Amino acid sequence: MEIEGTGEKLSEFSRQVMAELPPAAEVIGIDFQEVEIRGEDAFFIIESGQEGEKEVIIPPDIATCDDCLSELSDPLNKRYQYPFINCTNCGPRLTIVRDVPYDRPNTSMNCFPMCRDCLSEYTNPEDRRFHAEPNACPICGPKLWLADSMGKELTAYVRDPIAGAVDKIRQGWCVAIKGLGGFHLAVDATSEEAVKRLRDRKCREEKPLAVMVRDLETAAKLAEIGVKEQECLLSPRRPIVLCRKKREGFLAPSVSPGLPDVGIMLPYTPIHHLLLDRIGKPLVMTSGNKVDEPICIGNREAIVRLSRIADYFLLHNRDILVRCDDSVEACVGESRILIRRSRGWAPKPIILTHSFPDVLALGGHLKSTLCMLKGNRAYLSPHIGDLETPEARDFFMENIRVMERISGCRPAVVACDLHPAYWTTQLAEEISKKVVFRVQHHHAHIVSAMAENDLFEPVIGLAMDGTGYGDDGTVWGGEFLLASTTSYERIGHLNNFALPGAERAVREPWRSAAGLLHATFGKDWPRLFRKLPLAEIAMDTNVINNMIEERFNTPETSSLGRLFDAVAAIVGMRKKVSFEGQAAMELEALVVEGIKERYPYDIMEEGKKKILDFRPFVKALVEDVLRDKDRRSIVSAFHYTLIDALVSMTRMMAEATGIRKVVLSGGCFQNRVLLKGVMESLSLDGLKVYINSAVPINDGGLSLGQAVVAGSIMRKENEHHEEG
Repeated sequence: MEIEGTGEKLSEFSRQVMAELPPAAEVIGIDFQEVEIRGEDAFFIIESGQEGEKEVIIPPDIATCDDCLSELSDPLNKRYQYPFINCTNCGPRLTIVRDVPYDRPNTSMNCFPMCRDCLSEYTNPEDRRFHAEPNACPICGPKLWLADSMGKELTAYVRDPIAGAVDKIRQGWCVAIKGLGGFHLAVDATSEEAVKRLRDRKCREEKPLAVMVRDLETAAKLAEIGVKEQECLLSPRRPIVLCRKKREGFLAPSVSPGLPDVGIMLPYTPIHHLLLDRIGKPLVMTSGNKVDEPICIGNREAIVRLSRIADYFLLHNRDILVRCDDSVEACVGESRILIRRSRGWAPKPIILTHSFPDVLALGGHLKSTLCMLKGNRAYLSPHIGDLETPEARDFFMENIRVMERISGCRPAVVACDLHPAYWTTQLAEEISKKVVFRVQHHHAHIVSAMAENDLFEPVIGLAMDGTGYGDDGTVWGGEFLLASTTSYERIGHLNNFALPGAERAVREPWRSAAGLLHATFGKDWPRLFRKLPLAEIAMDTNVINNMIEERFNTPETSSLGRLFDAVAAIVGMRKKVSFEGQAAMELEALVVEGIKERYPYDIMEEGKKKILDFRPFVKALVEDVLRDKDRRSIVSAFHYTLIDALVSMTRMMAEATGIRKVVLSGGCFQNRVLLKGVMESLSLDGLKVYINSAVPINDGGLSLGQAVVAGSIMRKENEHHEEG
């Protein structure tokens, strides 16, 4: 802003700007400098120029504001029931952007010339729609229509496609709905038949489905909505929030089978509000894609890819230019953790207290995101997902191009994971022009939380997850690190056990159980295996034993995630899983709060490292299973023993190092019983505990950690050169 006036007036203006910010505004920094007085007395926004660096931040998509909702339901308003109502305080942002700066010609709204009334609003500084780039009305804006599975418009619903979509959903059909960042597949969430049919068609066996409800009152009928959950649900981001299910809920059992939580979100587009107001019941709203493929964004693309899943399509002609799935959040006490960072968050940068050289970080293989580090800003892409398919990898490359445009940055330095088999690691070699930094998986986890919490001094980091490639060639996953942003030392970990079948163990927890029993009972493990609820597994224990003994396709692991899998199999809950983390989620569902029973464990010394020896509690747990003890008691004791053990290890390390700051990161801390227990116990010990909150605590946050590690090393090297 360029302003003129007396010193007093300028100070008052600056104060008022900060005190009267628009609802969607966020100030990330203020700089002042004196300029030549020009004697100007008018207020205007000038056209963006093409010269200079592109420093303007594109805001995330924002949920429909209350003012627009009021107009949407006002029969006297020209935008009454208009599915694309928006203003400067709400509506699409990132998902309609073609390039920066964020001006209408650089968006997919460029093909909708504003009518006289809309243009008047757009150019009037007193109007709520002043420079609202997606501004439109029924006369000049996008249109909505209902089509069959082949994409043919249904003439019976030309005047009211929303009514048509409601009719079809009520009849039990699946409707693919074009939203902000892609398509949703919608069915009646109270109809078991409709939900099961959707699962069968989408080949999504058991992974939970998100539910959209009209308002908080409806949400409270389905789940326990605390103050923090309410705050997340009502935020302009409108994420999916994981909430504890109520037993008396009326959702179809297949929405989230066997799990304690249900993912709930509130409407965030006018289309959603119109649908939910009319249908009067919860809707399953799951991503419009096939398994391991990116969400659909184009009309033709959706009809081709989803025609065997959806019966009808609710389409519109405003192009989606950036794929952006729903964000997912969960609440732990007064803290919030991100499970998936996408719509409502991306591309909002993480503002760091240090500036770094430019880096492109490629993240991991699962729950993938990428990060563009430029100066003191870290731009994370929307959630990309698992990179198992060519379509997912094409989406990844698409995101690189998007983030280059948004950040105005094309780094010659690339950071990636240490794992040589990751597609992103191989990609780093192909696209890098100068330097590749390979960052250890768990170091990246810890640094991701350090960066967003402004921690640049050494910390004790607990990185707990499923699998990550260790610098010794084994599979890590239960790590205690003495970490800075440039280096780490592995000062402790869980005792290793074998993973017969390697990657197959991720899908077949009985394999982790076999390795855990072998580590605990030695050669006697096959006898116990046949006595436990694992006996029905059709496999030759002698073959598995030979695999373990000979280390044939059997790596060693310290993974806490695989320990959870093994326990789930031993207690008879889950021998195979259909999605990552399923076994651990089902274990968490059985925990009884406040249980006093604990299992024994040991902490051993191995050189300078401390090893958490789980064998004593595995022996006790197996005995309880063989005695047919109540499963909830066993699972609860396992959780609280694990909390005590992690805290004891951390306490010993804090005393030995004098470091009082502890960082928790990694996918296992999505387990809220575990996270809450460790945080509270460490805090009671006087330690300062930090977690991820602006990036996912799982592998979705790896790219930020990788970027900051690479940037910090380069920054340190540059400082040494300057001193030299």
